[in-house]
Amino acid sequence: MDAKSFREFGKAAVDFVADYLENIRDHDVLPSVEPGYLLEQLPKQMPESPEDWQHILTDIDRVIKPGITHWQSPNMHAYYPTSVSYPSIVGEMLASGFSVIGFSWICSPACTELEVVVMDWLARFLKLPAHFLHETEGPGGGVIQGSASEAVLVAVLAAREQAVRREREKHPEMSESDIRGKLIAYSSDQSNSCIEKAGVLAAMPIKLLPASEDYVLRGPTLKAAIERDVAEGYIPVICIATLGTTGTCAYDDIESLASVCEEHRVWLHVDAAYAGGAFALDECAELRRGLDRVDSLNFNLHKFMLVNFDCAAMWLRDANKVVDSFNVDRIYLKHKHEGHTQIPDFRHWQIPLGRRFRALKVWITFRTLGAEGLRAHMRKHIDLAAQFEGLVKADSRFELIAPRALGLVCFRAKGDNEITSQLLQRLMERKKIYMVKAEHGGKLFLRFAVCGMDPKPTDIEFAWTEIETQLTALAAEQQVDTRKPGEIADLTQHLTGLQLTHETLQR
Repeated sequence: MDAKSFREFGKAAVDFVADYLENIRDHDVLPSVEPGYLLEQLPKQMPESPEDWQHILTDIDRVIKPGITHWQSPNMHAYYPTSVSYPSIVGEMLASGFSVIGFSWICSPACTELEVVVMDWLARFLKLPAHFLHETEGPGGGVIQGSASEAVLVAVLAAREQAVRREREKHPEMSESDIRGKLIAYSSDQSNSCIEKAGVLAAMPIKLLPASEDYVLRGPTLKAAIERDVAEGYIPVICIATLGTTGTCAYDDIESLASVCEEHRVWLHVDAAYAGGAFALDECAELRRGLDRVDSLNFNLHKFMLVNFDCAAMWLRDANKVVDSFNVDRIYLKHKHEGHTQIPDFRHWQIPLGRRFRALKVWITFRTLGAEGLRAHMRKHIDLAAQFEGLVKADSRFELIAPRALGLVCFRAKGDNEITSQLLQRLMERKKIYMVKAEHGGKLFLRFAVCGMDPKPTDIEFAWTEIETQLTALAAEQQVDTRKPGEIADLTQHLTGLQLTHETLQR
């Protein structure tokens, strides 16, 4: 493909994406395909000869698009939002065009320095403590990771290595393997699965402590667990708290957890993958309480900030602790400016060596939308969730399972769990909206998250109509199923009479 063909293909692809996003409401949010559908439609080997891009783009529409779950649809209400915006798409395209691997400053100075700039912009926008900014004197700073999973793993591994070094100095008689065998970490049973996975990858058990009835993990629970483990010879390493839990978007009590962590020299990391964006809103200032006392935190720009996946911001109070844990140098990685400036080589702050130029799409999005545009987007999600919450409260057949939190409403049909389960099954079969279920305290409930590129109040009304009409239909079916044979015959005769009456009126 030459530059001329690239221009033609690129312009056609931009039109394809723009048309797709503009008309996304025309599609059911869930695809109507079965497992293996694509394997049966594509050849077993790559083509021997080049194909025209027009044919390829046609196939994208013919075989790829039917198998897409439409995450940018306003009818997507599962999980949490995964954002995108036109500026972010352009930034992704430009980054792919430059195609740099920015593992050190010399590999592309703009890649490293733009990341320093946008991470400080974002820290100020979110009103984070000054020690998380690169420009502040000290070892703190921010870095863009691929996902919250990576950020949590970096924190867990860094905390583990710091604990091992500290214990070896404190107990020189203990072998390193003995020390590593006694390490233990903590989180809430409401935390994301990536936290438990980080413990597996770090070969360090993570205890999932029971949250309170309001789904919050607090200091006294952590304190009791640490004291019990210390008495049994274990070495506490890290506590991963959550602001915006996966199930209900609950907020762990950072202040009380920080007090316990400081007392026992335990690293405190905050996973704010979804809720972190709300730090920027004055009406959500309470969420920032205690952040000045944490060692690290992460927030996904691809959830609440209109920057497409993958893009997870992470801040460290003392980045040297991560660098000391991950620093593996080779002569081919060195350059003459290394160690002579305060500009970081971000390869030491992450798991992989190579780095994508993610800062470019962040920079373009921030400049195109501005701080006021980002705040307006988050407030719109919150307002739409409040609209849905009002509809739930107004219908006596439903109940809220937790307070509405930002753009998430957790609710269920009153009665047995089976009613809520069957309601979700009906909704999934119809594919008009997409939600997922969760469970706590023996109660099954549904999570309604405001998602999509440009959700509107009419989309909330559409979703609610779909939900409440399907519950009505489900209740009618169950009522028929419980009738005796004679009653069913009477009902059938009654419905037939109604149909005849309706037909007569239509004439």
